[in-house]
Amino acid sequence: MARRRRVWWVVGGVVALLVLGLVLGPLVYAAFQEDAAAAPTVQAQPSDAELAADTDGTWTVGPGSSAGYRVDEVLNGADVTVAGTTDRVTGSVVVEGGDLATAEVVVDVAGIRTDVGRRDGYFRDSVMEVGTWPTATFAVQGPVDLPELTGTPVTVPVTGELTLRDTTRPVRTDLSVVRTAEGVEVSGAVPVVFADFGITPPDLGFVRVEDRGQVEFLLRLAQ
Repeated sequence: MARRRRVWWVVGGVVALLVLGLVLGPLVYAAFQEDAAAAPTVQAQPSDAELAADTDGTWTVGPGSSAGYRVDEVLNGADVTVAGTTDRVTGSVVVEGGDLATAEVVVDVAGIRTDVGRRDGYFRDSVMEVGTWPTATFAVQGPVDLPELTGTPVTVPVTGELTLRDTTRPVRTDLSVVRTAEGVEVSGAVPVVFADFGITPPDLGFVRVEDRGQVEFLLRLAQ
């Protein structure tokens, strides 16, 4: 009889620990979460820098480029800003007569990562369904007037099309553009309402994602 009671005490203790883990796990996770760092943006170049020559021509997205997303989520009542990024970015930009003629940026969505693997898996498989739609695309059809590009960042308003999963929508955003010694750098953020792209933001009980966010990018272009 005493042995049976001991067995039940052990079983009860294991069950209690499991329940405690399920309840406190998300709370502990939330306690150690910090807002994601600010998105990388173009920077002013040193005044004595020797900048790249003529900007006309075809520019290719090169090493050091990145893209991803930024959203706000609520984790057991705690507000956290989450950002996922990848360096798997390709594309090209064409400048003709000092105007932006065309631009297309393609992002490998499966490569986007945050600091939590389980979140990334849910994002890839359940939210973006990368097995069916592996890439996201931002495209601009010009002409778009470009101010003179120097070592000081300038703002360029553009209208383009953003494709997420199987939906393409018109979008507007302001690009920050600067000429560097290696070429041209561009950064920007496109606001996104998830429902516009047929995306249901995750709501898993202990974690809920807001219904809007933004797509971010930093492009290092070279000829």
